[in-house]
Formats: sequence, structure tokens, C-alpha cells
Amino acid sequence: MPVRLLLLALGTFAMGTDSMVVAGILGPISTDLGVPVGAAGQLVTVFALGYALLAPPLAAATARWPRRRLLLSALALFSAANALSALAPTYGLLLATRVLAAAGAALYTPTANAVATTLVTPERRGRALATVLGGMTVATALGVPLGTWIGRADWRLTMWLVTALGLAALAGLAVLLRDLPAPTAAPTLAARLAPLGRRRVLGAAATTLAFFLAFQSVYIYLATAVSGATGGNTNRLGLILLTTGVMSVAGSWLGGRLVDRAGVRRVLLAGSALAAGAFAALPWLGRSMPGSLAYAVVVPLAGWAVSVALPHRLASIDPANAPVLISLNSSALYLGTAAGGVAGSAAIAVLGGRWFPLAAAVLALVACAIAAATTRDQRGTAPAAGATAAAAGAGAGAAEAVRA
Repeated sequence: MPVRLLLLALGTFAMGTDSMVVAGILGPISTDLGVPVGAAGQLVTVFALGYALLAPPLAAATARWPRRRLLLSALALFSAANALSALAPTYGLLLATRVLAAAGAALYTPTANAVATTLVTPERRGRALATVLGGMTVATALGVPLGTWIGRADWRLTMWLVTALGLAALAGLAVLLRDLPAPTAAPTLAARLAPLGRRRVLGAAATTLAFFLAFQSVYIYLATAVSGATGGNTNRLGLILLTTGVMSVAGSWLGGRLVDRAGVRRVLLAGSALAAGAFAALPWLGRSMPGSLAYAVVVPLAGWAVSVALPHRLASIDPANAPVLISLNSSALYLGTAAGGVAGSAAIAVLGGRWFPLAAAVLALVACAIAAATTRDQRGTAPAAGATAAAAGAGAGAAEAVRA
């Protein structure tokens, strides 16, 4: 496997870890900075919202930049932002550094995937995308548990870990990534947003938004939901997060095969309904380690299977414009993640730390209802090959695979 692809994947691994690991260190951040856990959870919200809102205009503004310069600049910004996060003395400054990190990720991730396709022959482009996007998948299985374990005593060490990963990718790509082709014309910002005027596209984006609103409103505050089982023990929490990460990878793999065999509609409806049931049961499951681990198996399997079906659905609507449509799915995904942080915090305030997952169960049923009202069986509709590869990668939380 080309070393340059592995270095690109190292960058996505760093960014995937950064976007999700804060959920595992909310307690230490809350204690150190003297803010409620709900406020600490807004760090995830700010990162996700920053990514969703900054990705389209940054992509349009840098469309003519040389790809190598753009990748290195993005990694430099991302690494510097995480170093500043590690040094931030106050909650307000930490929030600001999260926005900077999101800007770096928004510049890097789609560009890395576009570059990956230029480093291999056409028949190997799908595998190249899978390699780079695999960094995001491995982040859920390895990066988040590792970052949680390192940050159990000092959350700032986790930020230094992410900084080191970003700098390692930066150094490797600076040496080995040369002679890239000049960028081609990219869609304007108006062209990227135009498909939202189509009814089916809007319905698909709304399903993605609603589902990730439900999913992330629990994941961000999972430490709170399973506190009865962990008793504040970070090793127990790390085991639950590790199980969640491993099953996320399995869910992505399973989702691709289920979509081919059963169709997008069935995967969306069954997955969101199963997730809703697990959210509803979490107030009881989260009281014990066996119950928490059972939850950590079921929800990632269902959730990431759904996350594969979501971009596949958009790609099938108009295969010729799949890159732009999938980028809209990415923005909806991150907006849902951002809103999930707010929704989870509000649910904790109203329902309490044990019962707040019930709100996510209702939201998951809303996503299921939207999917039921706006989908049809698409087993006979195959998206273009490149769109399929991007859709599969989005199942790992990186639907932003194709920049232009």
C-alpha cells in the first residue's frame, strides 16, 4: 500500500479522534475548568457546527490552491489549534480553539480524499478512498478509547496526543507528497447548495440531520448515561468506548452489505427503530456493565449501518452529481452532531443524567418517520462507482469524502 495514502489516513485518524474523543473526557474537562458537564459537551457541538458551516465556504475559497499547500496548511492549522486547546486556561478560549481545529479538519478531510484518487490508477480509486477514510473508522475503534485512557488524569494530554498525530502526518506529507496535479474547477458555493431545492434531496438531508441529532445527543454524554455502571472509573468507560468503536467498524461493514441485499429503505427504518429501542432501554442498561456493553454493541451496529445507507440514498438520487449531494449529507451529519450536543445538554437539565436518553429515543423515531415518508426501496438503483466508495466511507463518519 502506498505510504502516501497511509500518511493521508494518519491525518484523518487524527481528525476523527479529535472530533469524538472529547466525549470521553468531559468529566476531567468539567472539573478542571469549573464548568458543568453539559457546558463541556458543547465543545463537541462547537467543533461539529464549525465543520458543518465552514466546510462549504472554505472549499469554495481554496478551490484554486495547490493541493499540497492546502493539505499542509490544513494540518498546520489543525495541529496548532489542538496545541492551543491543550494550553487553554479558560473554557471560553478552549471553545475558540475548537473552532480553529474544525476549520483545519474542514479543509483537510475532503482534500485528502480528493488527493487520494490522484495517487492511484482509476481502478484502484475506491480502495484509495477506503484507505484514507479508514483513518476515521480506526479513530472510533482505537483513537477515542486511547485518548480517553490517556486523558483520565489530565485531559490536556489527550489534546497533546492529537497534536502529535497531526504533526506526524504534516511532517510525512511535507517530505513525500509532491508532484500533485493542479486542481480542477470546483463547484461554487451556490452550486453546492442548489440541490437542497429538490424535494427528495431535502428529505434525505432531513433524515440525516434527525438521525445524528438523536445518535449524538447520547454519544456525547455517554459517560453520564453509563455512570451507574462505571462509577466514574475511566477504565470501565474506556472499555465501553472501545466496544462502541469496534462495533462502529462492524456496523459500517454490515451496513454496506445490508443496503445491497435489503435496500436503503429497510436499513434506514430497521436501524433507526432498533436505535430508538436501545435509547429507550439505556436508563436501565446503563446501571450495569453488562447492560452498558450490550448497548455499546447494539447502537453502533444499527447507527453506522444507517450512516452507510444515508449517503448511498443521496448518491442514488442523482449519480452524476453524487459528490455534491454527498457533501450535503456531510454538512447535515455535522449539523446533527452539533445540535445533538445542545439537545443532550438540555435533556440532562430537564430529565436528569439517567433518563435523558429517552429524548433521543423520541428523536430516533422522528428520523424513522421522516425516512418512511420520504424513501422508496432503492435496491435496483446503483450509484456510480465513485459515489459508492464515498458512501461507504461516510458510514465511518466521513461522508465528506469527495470534495469536487
